[in-house]
Amino acid sequence: MSKTAVRPTADAKPVAELTYEEAFAELDGIVSALETEQRPLEEAMALFERGQALAKHCAELLDKAELKIRQLSGEEITQLAD
Repeated sequence: MSKTAVRPTADAKPVAELTYEEAFAELDGIVSALETEQRPLEEAMALFERGQALAKHCAELLDKAELKIRQLSGEEITQLAD
């Protein structure tokens, strides 16, 4: 899997507008960058913050997909476990 360029910039696409695949790829790149590269503290914190938002967005998209699958398969919809 190729890594995307990781830059915590103001011109980055808003997290809410990303598809699951885009968000996951960017998150993967952020994790790799934070694990392998030395970054100034402010840049590392910006990457971490973006990564947290991306992880939350991915989880929400997966929850929505799971709910839709349950609805389409006719399963009883129950509250997801915490």
